[in-house]
Amino acid sequence: MNTVNTIKEIGHQHHFDTSNPIAQKNTLYATILTLITMVAEIIGGYYYNSMALLADGWHMSSHVLALGMAYMAYVMANKYANDFRFNFGTYKIEVLGGYTSAILLLVVAFFMALHSIERIFNPVDISYKEAIIIAIVGLIVNLICAWLLKDDHHHHHEDEHHHGRDHEHNHDINLKAAYIHVLTDALTSVLAIVALTGGMLWGASWLDPMMGIVGSILVFIWAVRLIKQSGKILLDATMDEPIVGKVIDVINSLEAKVVIEDLHIWRVGKGKYGCILTLSCKNVVNINQIKNELSIHEELVHISIEVNQKCS
Repeated sequence: MNTVNTIKEIGHQHHFDTSNPIAQKNTLYATILTLITMVAEIIGGYYYNSMALLADGWHMSSHVLALGMAYMAYVMANKYANDFRFNFGTYKIEVLGGYTSAILLLVVAFFMALHSIERIFNPVDISYKEAIIIAIVGLIVNLICAWLLKDDHHHHHEDEHHHGRDHEHNHDINLKAAYIHVLTDALTSVLAIVALTGGMLWGASWLDPMMGIVGSILVFIWAVRLIKQSGKILLDATMDEPIVGKVIDVINSLEAKVVIEDLHIWRVGKGKYGCILTLSCKNVVNINQIKNELSIHEELVHISIEVNQKCS
């Protein structure tokens, strides 16, 4: 207990990432809209026997959960932002939310494909006009939600521009996952409308389950990309990012001839990194001077340096 009190008294904060209240609010709005539309589409899909419409509804059911998790990730990240137990802040709570959402996307893709294939071999009569109306309503809701999330997705564009090649690392992973969920919903709605229209005009009933399969393939591709991106952050696989080269260049440009013995760089926020550096040098070096040199790169927000003195 004394150890805990001592740590609390140190007073050094590790909250490196600023909160994103606009994204949090818009994610909540998107969750509510998606939930309402999900209920309408699932009921309509069963009532009018549309596989494409059901696929859209099933899609939305998982996305309601994913969007809800995205919202809770923001809430939890803010709640524990100043909790001393989190060594390098709560940024990874949001990343974990994005990773979990991507896993849900894989599940959605699997069941979309499974039920679509089943419907190919067991076709049923479809009430096309009614199903098309519900699908259009679903698409409108999806576009509204996408606009809500995409608007904030571009909110940081100006800041990202200043980091050049690093701009892709500044994205809000949690928000991106929520956006992809809504985007896949919109895609499925479009595919459902195309399939239902084709079936109504030309009697091509096979289009309905076929569009479900096409949608599942696209969802699978998007999910895998998001898993790779978020998983890389969670596993601290960041030693191939541009900031590593920038740190090495700074050390090599020092007047004092030092050798890098160990280097660790990892993500602690959107476009922000922690750095632990072990150097060796024959002469006495000023650690604060080295930190000042590294600090020209604003993305480095936590720098720890150790220097091992070598005898001549």
